[in-house]
Amino acid sequence: MRQIVLDTETTGLEPSQGHRIIEIGCVELINRKFTGRTYHQYIKPNREIDAEAVEVHGITNDFLADKPEFSQIAADFFDFIRGGQLVIHNAPFDVGFINHEFRLLNDSHGVNYGEVADHCQVLDTLVLSRKMHPGSRHSLDALCKKYAIDNSHRELHGALLDSEILADVYLMMTGGQTALNLAAEDDEGEGGTGSVLSIRRLPAGRTPLPVITASEDELSRHSEKIEAIDGLWKQLQG
Repeated sequence: MRQIVLDTETTGLEPSQGHRIIEIGCVELINRKFTGRTYHQYIKPNREIDAEAVEVHGITNDFLADKPEFSQIAADFFDFIRGGQLVIHNAPFDVGFINHEFRLLNDSHGVNYGEVADHCQVLDTLVLSRKMHPGSRHSLDALCKKYAIDNSHRELHGALLDSEILADVYLMMTGGQTALNLAAEDDEGEGGTGSVLSIRRLPAGRTPLPVITASEDELSRHSEKIEAIDGLWKQLQG
């Protein structure tokens, strides 16, 4: 199972008001394990960024002035997410913006990417959190605190950083240890567009979990207990 943990940063809150994506960050999981492959891209929006949005993510128009437009990175981004299950916190927001960018391309460049749902499944961790923890807070910061995930290095929102944190949160929420078998080599994207990177990472402040094996005495007592339960079960059936 291939999953893509995804986050975006934008110029504002509403694509219907002409707001655009300015950063995309993705982290790949296969069979619930980090592969080390990510997609990360800053994007020039060709419009002003709302002051309130800059306060959230710290990205300015000056910083984005030499970055590619969405039309220049769309193919690489589409290839990275196609066929995967997208894991997103508050998915309607990010998916709405991605669909908006695809529609703009359809209108201006004569291409047809369709919509996200045509190519990917979507899992919304906000919906999952509300089902699992009714009455609790469901922000990413709140979930990090609940699952003891260190996000102290997160001073501002950033798409790739938030995707990495969300991947840890998602795996903890769904009962799986975050596996650390990461790729060893870099595989960089071409043409100055979004890059696919190999990373080696432990979540900040976290050390690998120790492996504790049972002693001979514990194994023996375990076998005795299993035999006793098996004998009781046979008595009940017979």
